[in-house]
Amino acid sequence: MKKSFLFISCDEAKHICDKAQYGEASSWERLKLKLRISWCHITKSYTKKNTKLTDVMQKAEVNCLKNDERANIQKKFKKQLAKHQN
Repeated sequence: MKKSFLFISCDEAKHICDKAQYGEASSWERLKLKLRISWCHITKSYTKKNTKLTDVMQKAEVNCLKNDERANIQKKFKKQLAKHQN
């Protein structure tokens, strides 16, 4: 089957959508994605959900442990585990 020059598959559109969310898609890829979105409701839905998820994650104020804090907790856990195993 000959690959189309302008039209892309749903899977390829999803991949380009993911790349576009991180600014890694080329202008040609974004153009092909927009063309696909204009007539494919599945790709349009995926793009909306992906955009919404990205926005929510960027707005979330997540406080993660630093590597040294995590290592300290692991040490304490192993110490307590060793006490209870003996």
